[in-house]
Amino acid sequence: MGGKVAIVADRLGWEEQRLIKSAPEFGLEVEWANDESLCLGHEDAPSISVYDAVLIRSRSYTRGGLLATLAESANIETLNSARAIHACENKLALRTLLRDAGVPVADFRLVLSRRDFERALAELPVPLVLKPVFGGMGKRVTLIRDADVAQSVYDYVEDLGHGFEQACLVEPYLDGGTSVRCFVVGRELVAAAEFESDGRDWRSNAALGNQSRALTHDPEVVKVVDGVVDQLGEGIYGIDLFRTPRGPVVNEVNHAPAFKALASATGADVPASIARYVQEILA
Repeated sequence: MGGKVAIVADRLGWEEQRLIKSAPEFGLEVEWANDESLCLGHEDAPSISVYDAVLIRSRSYTRGGLLATLAESANIETLNSARAIHACENKLALRTLLRDAGVPVADFRLVLSRRDFERALAELPVPLVLKPVFGGMGKRVTLIRDADVAQSVYDYVEDLGHGFEQACLVEPYLDGGTSVRCFVVGRELVAAAEFESDGRDWRSNAALGNQSRALTHDPEVVKVVDGVVDQLGEGIYGIDLFRTPRGPVVNEVNHAPAFKALASATGADVPASIARYVQEILA
């Protein structure tokens, strides 16, 4: 059984184009629905009521979660769920959810004020990472190597941030500039790769175009990934891990993960895995 599927996104990027190209092989008709022009709200909103399923690929967590909420209310199969997207949006909420369920996460301190920041500096040795609670793609993430400059760094958060932008996490700098990206479809770990800073930027985020290599499916990694999916439900996730002496820990989970670099590093046919999964849930 096939179906008509919308990729709900603010742009038609490399990943979205590959998904559209792979769809016919699985009996699916996939098209782009610009998330800036849907004007949803009425239960019979014609802009999405013609679809059997929607893939939320909005880069904005907030926008994606809102659109997923309305798609679900229209009884349309929605990937990912609004609950999962909202959990991914808030780094503190996600880590708390996973930690309470026994899934290992990176250590952190919530910083809402300079007093919080000073206490975090006293409790955690440098180097430290300061990152916004709300945000993605490695943006506004700052490595603090020297305690002497930490207060000056926080000046920018305090003076230039507005409202929720001032909510930050402080955490240890883990894994020396490398991270593991796990791509999950449904419950299956379809590909995993290690991303390493190329030396021009300390961050090992895949979106920054850093070096990568394929990884075999480590049982410890698979266990952590399974724990994440148990809490968020089946879906399409990019799960970022750090390796530590006590095993892999979750850093972040992306609700609309890019996969160009991952597919290149591993040879995995990610679009086919996604199309096959959508075909199965519509059957």
